[in-house]
Amino acid sequence: MSNSIKIFVSAGEASGEHYGALLIEALKCRLEAVGQRAEFFGMGGPRMVSAGLDSVVRAEDMAVMGITEVVRHLPRIYREFRRLKRTIRDRQPAIAVLIDFPDIHFRLAEEFHRLGVPVIYFVSPQLWAWKKHRIKLVQKYVDEMLVIFPFEEPFYREHGVRAEFVGHPLADLPMPTISREEFARLNGLDPARMWIGLLPGSRAKEIRANLPEMLAAARMLAQRGSTTGGSQSQYEFVVPLAPTLSAEQRSVVQVMVKELGTGCDVRLAEDARATLFHVRASVVASGTATVEAALIGNPFVVVYRVSPLTYAIAKRVVKVPHVAMTNLIAGSRVVPELIQDDFQAMNIIQQLEPLLPDGLARQSMMKELKRIRGQLSSCPVAAGGTQSGAIDRAAAITLERIGVLSPVSQSVQS
Repeated sequence: MSNSIKIFVSAGEASGEHYGALLIEALKCRLEAVGQRAEFFGMGGPRMVSAGLDSVVRAEDMAVMGITEVVRHLPRIYREFRRLKRTIRDRQPAIAVLIDFPDIHFRLAEEFHRLGVPVIYFVSPQLWAWKKHRIKLVQKYVDEMLVIFPFEEPFYREHGVRAEFVGHPLADLPMPTISREEFARLNGLDPARMWIGLLPGSRAKEIRANLPEMLAAARMLAQRGSTTGGSQSQYEFVVPLAPTLSAEQRSVVQVMVKELGTGCDVRLAEDARATLFHVRASVVASGTATVEAALIGNPFVVVYRVSPLTYAIAKRVVKVPHVAMTNLIAGSRVVPELIQDDFQAMNIIQQLEPLLPDGLARQSMMKELKRIRGQLSSCPVAAGGTQSGAIDRAAAITLERIGVLSPVSQSVQS
């Protein structure tokens, strides 16, 4: 690939790795249209590798969460980070695209700046919530921020950072097409009963922290929902498994469901979006899944729990009125939030039950979720009258930056 363009792409978590794979495909498509090709290398997971990434470091080896968790993995993280830096110096990419994952990517951005390699940062870290001092790193080392939430663009503009809201990649996805009957058949569900989604997170650590309390709520709700004069509950519960979980981690979830889900019908599923599309309502761990639920329009309750030390520190430094991204976008408490000590089974039931029947609570939330979906969509008209989604916009801006494509839109410069 001596005549190919070298592009560094890096992502460290499940959602970012998904976007990274889509971005590589979009870059390849645009380059092929102008008779060029690229060599992609960096950090990523299996989806990015399948898309064409030469993975120098595996994303799953770097994706740890929380202060206490990071400390335990520091030796491995630094070893892999040094490998990335050596490869960057050896291969000298034309441009770097860094997707979220700030603890590693800000350090990489500094290295790219030292080497004179332009940096596109796609999916902003939550600097507006905490660690605002890191804006200085963005100002110094990042050439352009491509943000996926509308309130982020003015935040960066106010701090003198070139930024563009490209829309949220999940807002570009079509609704699942699988029928309720087929979804039921694939997952052993009864189409005549009411389904409730339990989404504990995409990491094993999150699942261990969140799923037990979700299952406790499921047991209580199943008992309350038992049919009169019978033992069968009107509810079934669906737990979708993240594709990033290993076979061993999936086995742990199965054991957890078997031991803690007694007295209620719990099924494991493979497709989170199809689950959110078909269940009546959901209990969702704070993270990307809350955005998926909002975009699909599924009423839900947000929950989350971390280690006491991580929570104590976060409580001192996080300066936002809401935890759930859905509520931050709306600017109000659209969905209930049960965080840390408030994350209790009875509290879940109290917040979830009003969303199950047709009525004001359910309809009001669904109306607000529809409004949020509109806010997360950004589809400027591209050449030829077609509309461009978030990933395609990010690919176009990346190639514009290195002069491969002529500018098709004006990015915002404060």
